[in-house]
Amino acid sequence: MDIIWTWLGQLPHALLLQRSSTSYLLVNAAHIAALGVLLGSIMSLDLRLLGGFRQVPLAVIGPFLSRMAAWGLGLAVLTGFLLFSVRPAEYADNLAFLCKVGLVALAVLNAWAVHAGPRWREALAAGKASSGLRVQALCSIVLWLAAVVAGRWIGFL
Repeated sequence: MDIIWTWLGQLPHALLLQRSSTSYLLVNAAHIAALGVLLGSIMSLDLRLLGGFRQVPLAVIGPFLSRMAAWGLGLAVLTGFLLFSVRPAEYADNLAFLCKVGLVALAVLNAWAVHAGPRWREALAAGKASSGLRVQALCSIVLWLAAVVAGRWIGFL
């Protein structure tokens, strides 16, 4: 794997970020902004599924928040990859980073299961979530918050 990490760290974008503190700062800021979009959207959706914000119809807000979360996730993954490529070997050996990646993978898998299953469509039609969907929403909140904590933990290991 060392050869892959070395190769990745020598790609043009990685070299730019290694050599330009301004470029690194901007990508890091974009990563944080993407996380804000992702977490703001997904937490709002999860809280709505758990029974909050009942004055806002789920059929109206649900698809919008799902798309916003997907855009936030896409940008977070892109900017996260760019940041990872600056020191790939170090990150690959960092337990907190590995935990973050695992938690994000579980959270994305949970989101996919929500949207691929019938519970989502039923909730949109009924205007409220089934107990199974509420459990998935609670799991989503826990997983995404744990991923944020693991992300903050990276710098301490």
